[in-house]
Amino acid sequence: MLDEQFRMQRARMVRDLAEKAIDPFIKRRLLDLAARYEGNRLIARATLTPVDLQFESRGNGPER
Repeated sequence: MLDEQFRMQRARMVRDLAEKAIDPFIKRRLLDLAARYEGNRLIARATLTPVDLQFESRGNGPER
């Protein structure tokens, strides 16, 4: 129960930060993080950035 309360409190805090974010990239990342704290696995993906592509391909592609 304490873990659930912690995760919901953390999600609320991250969503509050997302509301204050000016940069759309940061805002989207914070909203994604809040969704993870809430346990939502169906996250609407924004357009992938070069950083996202770098992390997605790490270890899975021929470049390794």
